[in-house]
Amino acid sequence: MKKIVFIRHGQSIWNLENRFTGWTDVPLSDQGIEEARQAGQALKAHDLQFDEVYTSVLQRAIRTAHIVMEEIEQLWVPEFKSWRLNERHYGALQGLDKHDTAVKYGEEQVKLWRRSYDVLPPLLEPGDERDAALDPRYHDIDPHVIPRGESLATTLVRTLPFWQDHIAPKLLHNETILIVAHGNSLRSLAMHLEGLTEEEVLDLEIPTGKPLVYELNDDLSYHQKYYL
Repeated sequence: MKKIVFIRHGQSIWNLENRFTGWTDVPLSDQGIEEARQAGQALKAHDLQFDEVYTSVLQRAIRTAHIVMEEIEQLWVPEFKSWRLNERHYGALQGLDKHDTAVKYGEEQVKLWRRSYDVLPPLLEPGDERDAALDPRYHDIDPHVIPRGESLATTLVRTLPFWQDHIAPKLLHNETILIVAHGNSLRSLAMHLEGLTEEEVLDLEIPTGKPLVYELNDDLSYHQKYYL
């Protein structure tokens, strides 16, 4: 049986402030740090040993991974970072208060932006200071590939190739993998693993700081999942 563990990063400062975060690089809150510690303790209680760790390039995921690996005394395990595991890009909504946005645009519109499968948020305008193309961590990526706003559907378009090229081959070689990432990047991978429909994935919510274990058959087809 193949095994992979997902952890959604602990609560961030902007989670706490109820703001759209997306690709904005904000730190963990005090609660988020504690959630990461508890995630590590849960893994340690089950004596899970990892061969590799994968995170996004955003500090809330990276810091969560480091806290977790320190708790389980496996900081030596190789760690890989990729923008393809970043949170869904919320476009021009990034940084806005969710309640204020609902007042301005209406709750139904905001619900569509947040929870629908293929509705894009308002896109960032070229030259916006929030444009990731201006961020040095993305300097080696074709600017035309860097999103200015994403739906869950377009998030899957970038996460799935990473799964197929980097994660799946490791699992096929019987490595145990930990992915520490974000609500929507993990939901997109869960959709692929579980074979969820566009409607079913809308009801999937992955809580912060709770290790989610997937057990897969030898061909990487879905067998079962459970939280620690």
